Amino acid sequence: MASFLRAYNAALIRRPILAQSATAAFLFGAGDIIAQQAIERQGKNHDFMRTARITFYGGAFFGPALTKWYQLLNRIKFASPTKGVIYRVWLDQAVLTPVAVGFFFGTMSILEGKGISGAKERISENYQSTLIRNWTVFIPTQIINFAIVPPHLRFVVVSVVSLFWNTYLSAVNARTSHKQLLESPDADKKSD
Repeated sequence: MASFLRAYNAALIRRPILAQSATAAFLFGAGDIIAQQAIERQGKNHDFMRTARITFYGGAFFGPALTKWYQLLNRIKFASPTKGVIYRVWLDQAVLTPVAVGFFFGTMSILEGKGISGAKERISENYQSTLIRNWTVFIPTQIINFAIVPPHLRFVVVSVVSLFWNTYLSAVNARTSHKQLLESPDADKKSD
């Protein structure tokens, strides 16, 4: 295990986008598996396409974007370490997070074939409550992260917390997706 952690730490330093994208893909996929199996009790009815979509989202969109975001935040210099923590947390939660929450629901809707109108509906239904819940989880996490964690490991800290957050996101997204499916005009045809 120690050799794996050393190799992972080296990969985070040498190839941050690749390492962090792979980490995000794994953790988004794992979060979906936990959501389907532990929360929704899907058992043998596990939706593998759903897991593939959210894994793709984590690796292709979230991982690279967050890697670049942290690189940007780490380059900004502040007058004191305390101001650095305060401003980095504020930038993270007031600038990135509102965009990321909307982008998640929009992207997942589009990947599910719901189109722009489905994305707008899903964002409208979930955005505010998800954003507020995100702040309750990630403001304290990011205060600790920016205060004491070395820059190349900040993504890892967020990723560990994100395993539980991704489980929540997957469950919320699936609930809304299922609700949209039941409310769609085609639902009556499917029940005939």
